[in-house]
Amino acid sequence: MSAAGWYPDPGGQPGMYRYWTGSSWSASITNNPMQAPPGGGFGAPPRPTGQPQWNPNQNRRSQNRWWLIVGAVVLALAVLVWFAVRNLGGALGTNPSTGSNPTQNVCPKQVTSTETPVAPPADGRVHGGALSYPRLGSPWSAPTEENRVPFGRDVLVQTVTIEPNYKANSSWVASVLVGELVAGDGFFSPQQGSEIVVKCIMGVFYDDAEVVRADKVNKATKVDGKDAWLVETHLAFDIPNLKAKGELAIILIVATKAESSSIFYASIPDNADPQLVSDARSAMADLRVEA
Repeated sequence: MSAAGWYPDPGGQPGMYRYWTGSSWSASITNNPMQAPPGGGFGAPPRPTGQPQWNPNQNRRSQNRWWLIVGAVVLALAVLVWFAVRNLGGALGTNPSTGSNPTQNVCPKQVTSTETPVAPPADGRVHGGALSYPRLGSPWSAPTEENRVPFGRDVLVQTVTIEPNYKANSSWVASVLVGELVAGDGFFSPQQGSEIVVKCIMGVFYDDAEVVRADKVNKATKVDGKDAWLVETHLAFDIPNLKAKGELAIILIVATKAESSSIFYASIPDNADPQLVSDARSAMADLRVEA
């Protein structure tokens, strides 16, 4: 494979495409292989100043132009067919996602728990799922329930506000949480679970901004003797009115039970106090698997 373009996602997401730059895979995924290459960031071909979008074939001789005309006609027909299928899908009640960070098919289906929640012990630790860590002190908030996490339940989180009200009713925070992963397809191992969670985070946590992922750690590990998988990655983005242009994300998936896993997740913006990174690592180092 040498030509740049959209190809079926090598990560295996059904119906999704990832951009191939000609030498490596980009972070951008889409369900529309007809859309333009991702703008800016990793995976986008360069655009010379003051010129149209870069065209690798712009120096071919004029006698080959008729091939371009034929190709344009075929492409136009393909676009018409795609729109027809898309409109049919809308008539059937489906809503295809758009953009390079789709908000569909990237997160597991949420499962509502029918179990009555059990109050955590007052032992100075934060409990979520089958994991706990020592409660972090100031400037971290008191542990609170978090019901908006799209990949877990029984979640408790501590936060530190980094940029208050960067947009209406929204603040950017550093966070540390523990919880139980929703049971379902894909969570057959901690490694598979970690990839699902990272894709979910990139797809829904950063508005419509394109997110560039750069893994620092991606390896098997152990927590309290249980199999686990650790991903530490830097996520870069550009969100209007937000000073932070990236953050450290730590995702640790632990096979805590035969039927489910638990997650430790931390996100620390680049413009936060470096001590918050140390706090998150300290909490992770003191994780316990609860009976």
